[in-house]
Amino acid sequence: MTLDPAQIGAAIQPLNRARSMPAGFYTDPAIFAAERAQVFLKHWFFLCRAEELPDPGDYRAFDSPGGPIVLIRGNDGQLRCFANYCRHRGSILLEGSGNVGGRITCPYHAWSYLNDGRLYGCPDMKDAEGFDKVENGLVALDLDAWEGFVFARFTKDGPSLRDHLGDFPDRMASHDLGKMRCTWRMTLEVDCNWKLILENAMETYHTGIVHKNTVGAQQSRTPATVGDWICIQVISGRSIATLTDEVPPFDPIPGLDAEARQGTYFTVVLPTVQFAVAQDCLWWLKTLPVSANRTVLEVGGCFPESRLLQPDFAHRAAPYYDRWERVAREDVGILEKQQRALSSALYRPGPLSWRDDMVQAMGVWVLDRLGI
Repeated sequence: MTLDPAQIGAAIQPLNRARSMPAGFYTDPAIFAAERAQVFLKHWFFLCRAEELPDPGDYRAFDSPGGPIVLIRGNDGQLRCFANYCRHRGSILLEGSGNVGGRITCPYHAWSYLNDGRLYGCPDMKDAEGFDKVENGLVALDLDAWEGFVFARFTKDGPSLRDHLGDFPDRMASHDLGKMRCTWRMTLEVDCNWKLILENAMETYHTGIVHKNTVGAQQSRTPATVGDWICIQVISGRSIATLTDEVPPFDPIPGLDAEARQGTYFTVVLPTVQFAVAQDCLWWLKTLPVSANRTVLEVGGCFPESRLLQPDFAHRAAPYYDRWERVAREDVGILEKQQRALSSALYRPGPLSWRDDMVQAMGVWVLDRLGI
């Protein structure tokens, strides 16, 4: 890794004299490789909402920094996550999403697995010395969920999901997030480092410029957090999940506490996902780091289940989808330019503003995990 120790030292100074991270933090393939080993493969990462796979046999395949994986609901109703390869010679088993019923069949040599991961069929293996069907089931990831949000990780070591989340569940308790339902998703391929996307999502410094014709200028405060998450709250007496000055199409969630009524929480559950929790809905930015300068970004949105029962739900929800997509595309445009600029041979880290506090916090969290 080629990060300048002096520049790292400047980046972790108290905010009023700190500077931004060196360019290599976002451009160096060696840093990305270290992040894969020390961050992506060791920490919880968000997959989807549990209700998106309601029935036995329902599955969804994902790419991840640790390779292809698949989430599937078994006949016993339990969700499980497996490495998405056949134990014979490594073919991908499932792509996209759908329902396989009770059995997954490899498209290459027809080995088959039950939807709980056990090996079921393996043609022409009777002469293989020492072959044990029990030992050749699918390889499971660690899996857990909180309020319907499903997370996985590649190791069983380290804090539980609940410990990782710290006081995030307490802060969000009055939003009753377990009753949220995912109604919308979109995916963008972004030519920038994954950290730039999440740093951008954790400051309002840019909104009056980049988003001057959409969300406009915003002000925020920074609540204290416990656990592996960070937070700002954009202050607004009503939801900012649509782009008009009119009353939002959906009423606020009943029973919000006094702090929740003050604005929208923009959070990052480290390392790779933002949850934006407004007075009437929730949306996420889920980053899939692909390389030092490439990320796949999924934007997803949820509403309380009761809202889906309204006969004009689709009409009311449309302005939210429009806002989430337009603002995401505006951010992607500026972030791809930022990534290009970081390749300048003359790049030098600049001073941070007080409004960059969570940008610095996220960078320091990553540095700590890398042992830098």
